[in-house]
Amino acid sequence: MYGEESLLDGIADIGACRYDGVETSLGEIDAVGADSFKQQLSAYDLDLYCAMGEWLETQEAADRIAAGAETAADLGAPYLGILPPHRGTTDDAEFERWLGEICDAAVDADITPVLHHHGGTRVEQLDEIEEWLDRAPDSLGLLWDTAHHYPYDKGDPEGNLSDGIRRFADDIEYVHLKDVAPGAGFDEHVAALSKGKFRLDTVFLYYNAFTDLGEGVIDFAAAHDTLAEIGYDGHITIEIENQTKDPIAHAKANLDYWWQITGQ
Repeated sequence: MYGEESLLDGIADIGACRYDGVETSLGEIDAVGADSFKQQLSAYDLDLYCAMGEWLETQEAADRIAAGAETAADLGAPYLGILPPHRGTTDDAEFERWLGEICDAAVDADITPVLHHHGGTRVEQLDEIEEWLDRAPDSLGLLWDTAHHYPYDKGDPEGNLSDGIRRFADDIEYVHLKDVAPGAGFDEHVAALSKGKFRLDTVFLYYNAFTDLGEGVIDFAAAHDTLAEIGYDGHITIEIENQTKDPIAHAKANLDYWWQITGQ
């Protein structure tokens, strides 16, 4: 909801809605300045949960993410987020090498690297998540995302993601919540992205399906109960996409919805 030009205002909005913390990108932190970012977090009593890197598609990107590990750690973030390369853009050997370099830098900075499985990338299918967690250094954890899990979980198209949570119970380090409201042809668009067909209509209709909690098909009560079942007690970030108008209203409504689920 907030870009570089409005990031500091966004922190104020999130604090006003009574969130505990925020996630942003290394690029946005660099744009506003780490000191200004830290001061704004302190002013609104917020923690930084995760600093997300850019798409991991070049050696230069890997170098920037690795260098950002120390910045993220200095700001108190427990997690450094890694976005996989889009499908067909990078060979596996390069991706594996870059993951190793970033994980090494994260360990040196005393921060946990987390891989964000993501539609349209080399790590989208559930088997691919397992593959890359196995191939990467042991320090790498999983950033598990409800909306990016749903399209690839053929076991339960009705939105109960409990089996998926249990499948990755030993790897989930950090959680993203967002809902999905699949439109006409959603499955076909998902399949096209998996084949590396990044047409404008395909990409737009995939991302445009993401919506506020409770406005789509995901069973968040089941997700909450299953996360508790596996003993997950880490950070949970609500991602609010496609809501650039009145973002503070959406921020509050989404948190209120989650509090209804959790009984807070």
